[in-house]
This record gives sequence, C-alpha cells and structure tokens, in this order.
Amino acid sequence: MKTRLLLCAGVLAVSSAHASALYFYEAGTEDTALAGAGQAARAKDASTIMTNPAGMTRLPDHMVTGGLQVMDGSIDNQLDNDAHQSPGDVMKTIPNASAFYSQKINDDLYAGIGLYGNYGLGIDYGSWAGDRLIKKSTMVAMTLSPSLAYKLNDRLSIGASANVNYGYFSLTRSVNDDDYQRRDDDYQRRDEDLAMSYRLGLLMQLTDQTRAGITWNSETDYSFNIDGNARLQNGTYDLPLSAQISAPQQIMLSLVHDINPRWSVMGDLGWQDWSQFGAPQIVVGDQQLNNVSRLKDTWHGAVGVQYRPTPQWRLNAGVAFDSSPYESQSDVALTLPTGDEWRFGTGAQYQITPASNIGIAVSYLHMQSSHVKSPVAFAGSYDHPYLWFASVNYSYQF
Repeated sequence: MKTRLLLCAGVLAVSSAHASALYFYEAGTEDTALAGAGQAARAKDASTIMTNPAGMTRLPDHMVTGGLQVMDGSIDNQLDNDAHQSPGDVMKTIPNASAFYSQKINDDLYAGIGLYGNYGLGIDYGSWAGDRLIKKSTMVAMTLSPSLAYKLNDRLSIGASANVNYGYFSLTRSVNDDDYQRRDDDYQRRDEDLAMSYRLGLLMQLTDQTRAGITWNSETDYSFNIDGNARLQNGTYDLPLSAQISAPQQIMLSLVHDINPRWSVMGDLGWQDWSQFGAPQIVVGDQQLNNVSRLKDTWHGAVGVQYRPTPQWRLNAGVAFDSSPYESQSDVALTLPTGDEWRFGTGAQYQITPASNIGIAVSYLHMQSSHVKSPVAFAGSYDHPYLWFASVNYSYQF
C-alpha cells in the first residue's frame, strides 16, 4: 500500500488554508475580501467555476474574470536547542494569478473554463542544523478546470468540473557526501506530475432573497519521484518523498441572504477528510519514526457581509475559522506547521461601466502555534505563524 505524504511547507512544501493545510480560498478573486464566506452560493462572476460551477447559470451570456495576487507572511521555526542553528523565518513570497471564462450555450446550458492556483507554498530554511534534510522547497499546483452547468428550473441548477491539475515540486538540500561527488554544495531535485480531480455543485434559490450552494471536490493525488535519502551526522534518514502527495476530498455548504438592496450576509460550513491519510512514514536506519496517525478531519466556518452604498460600489468583509488537522499541537510534523486558523478579509468592488468591474482585497491569516518533537535533533516550535494576501481582480461581461 502506498504511503500518502501530506505536504505543507517543507520536505514537502505546502501551507495551510482552505479548511486547513493545503488549499487556499485566496486565488485573486472577491473571495479574498470575504474570507471565502458564501463561496458556493454567491456566483457574482466567472470565478464561480472554482467554487461552484452551478453558479454559472446566474451569469450573463459571456463573462471573463481575472485576478492577480501576492502571498507572504512569517513561519518562524526555533529549535529547542538553538545551538543547532535555528532556521528562523522559512516563508517565501509567492505570486499567483487566475483567469476564468463563462459562456451561455442556450437558455439552460452554460460552459466555462478556469485556470487558477490555490494550492502550494515556497519555503527557505537556509543554512540550519537540518540543511542536509531540507534547505529549500517549493510545491505549487495549477488547475485547468473545464466546467458545465445546467439550469433544471428557475430554482435549481447543477454543475460539474473535470480538473486537470499540474503539480511542480522541488527540494534543495546541502550535501557533504562523497557519494554525491561534491562537498558543502547544494543538491536539488525537481519533478512534476499531472493529476485529475472532479467537482460537483448544486445551487438552490430558496427564496427571492436567499440562495444556498453545496460543492463536493474529490481527492487529488500527485506522485513526485524525489530521492528521499538524506545522510545526517547522527544517521541516515529515509523520507518518503516519492510517495503520493494527496489533497483530501472536501464538502462546502454556503448560504447567501440579501437583507435589502444594500445589505447581504453570507456564511459557510465545510469539511475535509484529512483523517484518511494517517501518518507519513520516516525511516532512520532500520527504525520507523512517526508511525502514529497525527491527523484528523478539519472543519471550516465563515461569515461575511456585503454593503452596497451606491450601485457602483460593493464593500466586503469576512472572517473564517479552520480547525487544525492535528490531534495534538505539541506533536506536529516539521514540514506541516499548521493548526487552528483564523482569517480576516476586507475589500471593495467598483462597477467601472455596466459591463466591467474591478476589485481589491486583503486578507490576514493567523495560525495556531505548534511544536515539533521528532526527530529529536530538530525538535522546536513554530510560534504565531501568519500569512497575508493582497489581490486585485477584474471582470468583463459581453
């Protein structure tokens, strides 16, 4: 049976967000300003392809949406024995972009396509006690998402996406080993993979002022062939870097209610199936470490508000909570420094013309502190890590 390895920042690198650990709500769209609240029911632009493809039935005949985003923050790692040289802040700045197109085929059928990245992180440990294990790592994924939506009646629509996911993974470590025919040098490995996933969505107009949406996303499995053998001073570590890197299936339920022409409120309830993955297997010599499942399912909740002071302006704000995928924050993986997460977002959309609008958004994500206790040589803490996002988006209908 293949060992599944969940990466989020390190020997495999990806950090947390869309309901903890691998996904991000933030993809350069209006969702950033609302902390993702109402994402499966809002359907304001073509980016609904990413959150609920059934939402295309609420869009005009042709619509294009695009976004640009930057992510940064601080993920600071301090070893318990600081004489071993702590890596400090391992976070790297990551740019991102997204593009979506939706088209009405007939009165009931809509088609669209999206290209976006909402998964991945780059980290840089620099020269530290474990730089033979990991020095730099980047894991990024881009998704091409052809989608269809069908309006069953005025109250109910369905949608589906077949996602082609491209994953890129690189790992750099220091090498001082004659087996590699080099000394005090960096050894870098890269690999890429294509993986399929699927999305199903349902959009319901419950009343003239209230609509609900539900979206299911399937598991995504990447397989990267990276040499996992690292020679350290106190032994040989065999990391399962060639194992599957998996993102779990997830369900998101959203509700949007228009109180009046000026005010709307919205919310989410979500779940991700992290408990199915168990624990990564790490071998030191002939002995397995970390052979106990650390992971549990995660839950997500969000609330948001939208205020329209004039027909041209939409002002957004939202707050979201994502539970930790760990059973205990005192025993987290070195490469997955996450926990309970709070995110706060705000932003504005401006209607430039009847056919076009532009928006800006910022979001702040605070992660729970955590402690690494194995391997003992790299025991330490991630104290008060955080991320921030800034984005701009543009939509045009024709």
